[in-house]
Amino acid sequence: MSFFSEFREFAVKGNVVDLAVGVIIGGAFGKIVDSLVGDVIMPLVGLVFGRLDFSNLYVVLGTIPAGVPNTLADLKKAGVAVLAYGNFLTIVVNFLILAFVIFLMVKQINRLRREKAEPQAAAPAAPPEDIVLLREIRDSLARR
Repeated sequence: MSFFSEFREFAVKGNVVDLAVGVIIGGAFGKIVDSLVGDVIMPLVGLVFGRLDFSNLYVVLGTIPAGVPNTLADLKKAGVAVLAYGNFLTIVVNFLILAFVIFLMVKQINRLRREKAEPQAAAPAAPPEDIVLLREIRDSLARR
């Protein structure tokens, strides 16, 4: 078997295609969560904490050169060492929301799988009539 035919066989297997679809949908879903966090949740949290924008929270670790505005973007552009912890907080909130949503999705999928599996599980077949009669005889003799 040639290298290319082996690769083609590997690439068209169902698991690889499913994985590719999952990665693509996951990337798109990640963008939705980024927008949810950055455009909806963090502004609301910032409003609760006094119109605070978390993405601009930082600590300057060096000296600010003369003429450079004291904003995160300008300091980074000037090459000043900055500890941008606000961006980190935003990303942590983003991760927690994404993890929670994935947890809810997996929980729902597991519940649906259990419900689908339960009706298919048939009750055990009744024993044949001769076995039932033999058990009745056995039980009646044991009571004597």
